[in-house]
Amino acid sequence: MRYVIIGGCAAAVGCIEGIRSVDKEGEITLVSSEPYSFYGRPLISYLLEGKTTKEKLLAYRPADYEEKNGVKAIRGVSATAIDAAAHTVTLDNGETLPYDKLCLAVGSSPFVPPMAGLDTVEKKTCFTTLDDALKLADMLGDSKTQRVLIIGAGLIGLKCAEGIVGRAASIDVVDLAPRILSTTLPEEPAKIVQRHIEKRGIRFHLEQSVTEFAGNTAKLSGGDVIDFDILVLAVGVRANTALAATAGCEIDRGIVVNNMCATSVPDIFAAGDCTVSTDPDTGKHRVLAIWPNASIQGETAGRNMAGTKTVFDKAAPMNATGFMGLHYISAGVYEGEGLLTHNSEVYKMLYVKDDRLVGFILLGNIDRAGIYTALVRERTPLSSIDFELIRDTPQLMAFSATERAKKLGGDKV
Repeated sequence: MRYVIIGGCAAAVGCIEGIRSVDKEGEITLVSSEPYSFYGRPLISYLLEGKTTKEKLLAYRPADYEEKNGVKAIRGVSATAIDAAAHTVTLDNGETLPYDKLCLAVGSSPFVPPMAGLDTVEKKTCFTTLDDALKLADMLGDSKTQRVLIIGAGLIGLKCAEGIVGRAASIDVVDLAPRILSTTLPEEPAKIVQRHIEKRGIRFHLEQSVTEFAGNTAKLSGGDVIDFDILVLAVGVRANTALAATAGCEIDRGIVVNNMCATSVPDIFAAGDCTVSTDPDTGKHRVLAIWPNASIQGETAGRNMAGTKTVFDKAAPMNATGFMGLHYISAGVYEGEGLLTHNSEVYKMLYVKDDRLVGFILLGNIDRAGIYTALVRERTPLSSIDFELIRDTPQLMAFSATERAKKLGGDKV
């Protein structure tokens, strides 16, 4: 069996491991447009912050990972077209790869809206790849004199701000939304995070957009004028679908896949941020662009490419991150009855609907968040556990002995 994987991040790793869990001998070829081995992309802000190094980022998998798994890696090369009838992939170096099963783990790319005068800005970058982080580090230098303007107050923009807060003279963040983290947090917890970040000197300009750039000056829709030295574009990302379209795959904001991670074209699978899959809580197709889902999707695709029938039907919108020492985890959907615990140090909201925990937000104290995550992902009936106990202090004693044994690896407690 000849397997080809296009992409080099979490979904690609999951696909390799899924294939090898079933097929130990098949040929695996991986094609990645980046020149690097696998790395932890969500950690690039820590490189700027000095909490990690390029070498440590590239140690996401052991140096001999590809050799041990029999993977032929073609890096620094992009796939340009798929001939689904001929079962071939064309690369931009002129090479053509035959495949029996193909996985598209091509991720997403930064979305840069049209902005007048953007071409007049000399020092600018996005912030989604290791090369972006290295470019920003080079522009910042060691002088701590550079003024940075970030467009976008979502996860990418705020992680960038966190990474450079000790390396820049000033940081301004502009966003059209009325609050930061507008796609992941409701108003109240978003305000808590904003106040925490502002204590580090970062300035927010919300409900505003850039109407025009003139060199190192940005004019905002609200009338503000911001002078800067470096521009970071972190408005958002869009799923990479162009390659899948050449094969005739169904596209709807992302590559449409079923619960076996198969596309609409035979023998072509897809996984990770490039895909649209079904949210089990809403029944709607949506992009669930988070690292754990990408990894599990990739493994599901790999196992099915190798001939099993494995289903991935427990996708859950989830974010686990932190900004300048304030950590938060959220998962699921924010609907149903909201059960709030809130004081100066902790914000906890549990969303209950139809005898299930359908979502939650933990801000400040995130201890034992894995139990809440499991309840959401496994769709556990709350009537089957001691929910009053788990509501106040998540602990395994809220589960039956059998369930505790499963969660602890098989031994009854």
